[in-house]
Amino acid sequence: MLFDTHAHLNARQFKDDQEEVIRRAKENGVSRIVNLGFDRESIGTSLALAEKYDFIYTAVGFHPTDAKEMKDEDLDWLRELSKHEKVVAIGEIGLDYYWDTSPKDVQHRVFRNQIRLAKEVGLPIVIHDREAHQDVIDILREENAAEVGGIMHCFSGSVEMAKECMDMNFYISLGGPVTFKNAKKPKEVAKQIPLDRLLIETDCPYLTPEPYRGKRNESGYVRYVAETIAQLREMEYEDLAKITYDNAMRLFKL
Repeated sequence: MLFDTHAHLNARQFKDDQEEVIRRAKENGVSRIVNLGFDRESIGTSLALAEKYDFIYTAVGFHPTDAKEMKDEDLDWLRELSKHEKVVAIGEIGLDYYWDTSPKDVQHRVFRNQIRLAKEVGLPIVIHDREAHQDVIDILREENAAEVGGIMHCFSGSVEMAKECMDMNFYISLGGPVTFKNAKKPKEVAKQIPLDRLLIETDCPYLTPEPYRGKRNESGYVRYVAETIAQLREMEYEDLAKITYDNAMRLFKL
């Protein structure tokens, strides 16, 4: 039983074989998936996907690279969507200083607004953090995001940062990079964080794990993430799979 806590199965990379990819995920032992929306279009198609498949859920939010596109009425729209039975989180939201598509002040405002919305509607948040570690931590603390908690998606920080996040009621989610040979930080985090705070994900079609690195990622490949972490922790794969599955079920209140 595997839970892929972060996928983009509605991405254009899956337009020709989406159903086959979802079928392969099931064959690989994936029994639950949270698919993420990040702008107006992807939120709509992600919700449609969750309505079509009983084991797929969705999170809705505006990605930091799309922050400048978010309007006041979009916040009202997200508030309405949060009542849907298949919407389990607000996300992915956060800060991205790598892609220069939305000004930092706009990203900060949109991030804060969505944290406040999540607290209002009582849903956890899914955090995107790229090259913005300290600002993400500061905003989460200032907005008292611990009230709802959530996921540090595809975590790339240090063990020390992971501890700060866990202190604020966040789970640490690891994806494909933990399987990369030279990925020292993710491997260290995988070995050291408490098992009851660990999640796994693919972020498909991106960040494909070994042995498929360089090719399109898909949800079924989350098993390679689980296998790698189990090896790093010197534990049984089945135990790691069950623990991370139970963690996700608890977080998303499923």
